[in-house]
Amino acid sequence: MADSKLTTFLISIIFFYFTVTSTAKSSNLVREIKQQSQQEDKEPFVGVNIGTDVSNLLSPADLVSFLQGQKISHIRLYDANPDILKALAKTKIRVIISVPNNQLLAIGSSNTTAASWIGRNVVAYYPQTLITAIAVGDEVLTTVPSSAPLLLPAIQSLYNALVAANLHTQIKVSTPNAASIILDTFPPSQAFFNQSWTSVMVPLLQFLSRTGSPLMMNLYPYYVFMENKGVVPLDNSLFKPLTPSKEMVDPNTLLHYTNVLDAMIDAAYVSMKNLNVTDVVVLVTESGWPSKGDSKEPYATVDNADTYNSNLIKHVLDRSGTPLHPEITSSVYIYELFNEDLRSPPVSEANWGLFYSNSTPVYLLHVSGSGTFLANDTTNQTYCIAMDGVDSKTLQAALDWACGPGRANCSEIQPGEDCYQPNNVKNHASYAFDSYYQKEGRAPGSCDFKGMAMITTTDPSHGSCVFPGSKKVSNKTRTVVNSTEIAEMPYQRVESLVNEGVD
Repeated sequence: MADSKLTTFLISIIFFYFTVTSTAKSSNLVREIKQQSQQEDKEPFVGVNIGTDVSNLLSPADLVSFLQGQKISHIRLYDANPDILKALAKTKIRVIISVPNNQLLAIGSSNTTAASWIGRNVVAYYPQTLITAIAVGDEVLTTVPSSAPLLLPAIQSLYNALVAANLHTQIKVSTPNAASIILDTFPPSQAFFNQSWTSVMVPLLQFLSRTGSPLMMNLYPYYVFMENKGVVPLDNSLFKPLTPSKEMVDPNTLLHYTNVLDAMIDAAYVSMKNLNVTDVVVLVTESGWPSKGDSKEPYATVDNADTYNSNLIKHVLDRSGTPLHPEITSSVYIYELFNEDLRSPPVSEANWGLFYSNSTPVYLLHVSGSGTFLANDTTNQTYCIAMDGVDSKTLQAALDWACGPGRANCSEIQPGEDCYQPNNVKNHASYAFDSYYQKEGRAPGSCDFKGMAMITTTDPSHGSCVFPGSKKVSNKTRTVVNSTEIAEMPYQRVESLVNEGVD
């Protein structure tokens, strides 16, 4: 009998030990993630929105691999897609999940429903999947004003559920707002929230202040420019360098604004201050520029989209803040990762993406010096190759054009030369396409060939065959020729520089 009691006692001790150890390990994991989150959130970042109105969208596993390859560490989803959240597990990618507008009624009316939502979409994945925030609805006040009375109850119920799960300090709760909730945005010193929404904005801002959550704003200088053509210059909207005479000046503060986005952010800070809130940070949950539009949107072009997003990335990562708050740089989520080709008109709605659905870039960003963010940066080497599955006769016609009227250097694919093998149309076309693409300074549109070509960051060189894109790196010095210089040089001069070895 004594032995039996001793055995039971020992089992209890062992069970207690493993329980405490397991709990301690779990607690340590959460603590480490929390500390890492707080540290990383101090630094401004650029993330991307991922819409899913895309034909042939990548599988969740491929999507996550693509994000990792592009060095994208922050994303925002418009729902809480379980397959994507599962695929994000054990990566360092941080994600904002969303409550769609059509779920506000249920969550805002029932604490039980809110708790169930948190259990199903947050607790089930965290901390393996780094969920950083919950965006409750999207532009509710301006798109579904009838749901406005439910917005704060939904936010509060979700927050209470996070408290119950002890996750309220790791995961913030807020709601993305349209820029139009702020009136008189320029000069920023005169801005204020639309007073129709005071009954919602005051308690919302008090909640954000109390919980350390950001004011989420969707800010689009593109729309400001389109609605104020002739008043707001295009260069100011695109972050282009300005002479002092072209800078916008706030007559009340005498602060100079070199771009529209900073003015919009400061308008939000002034509007909050007018409601006695001064400790809530602005998070830009959407910003971007469309690369294509119909006849009514002539400024929706590849060049403008490239310029805006490239300059936006550099502006955020320069950490220069705004004229009113130089000590605070807002993080920004670019709208969006992929062109959502299934979106309804106007044409621009389907053309906000940085990439097509097949993962090829819509254009190549110019973000030199921004570190490793986005592998479609022109500071990384890119190549133009023939796409798979293209009709060989059509491909041959494109090859003939590239080597003929296109004036690509096709000498390396002649019989006996290094790139002649394998002797097939696809291989020869890829070499010719890349030769033309590099000759054109990798300019937007120079890797198309009527839809038969695609841009890749993978070097297609093989064996002794070195593709033109790789020849821009001298074998002797391994120094990359500056891409801006290449774009401005005659092709023959680039060839001679490469052959000589660029110092």
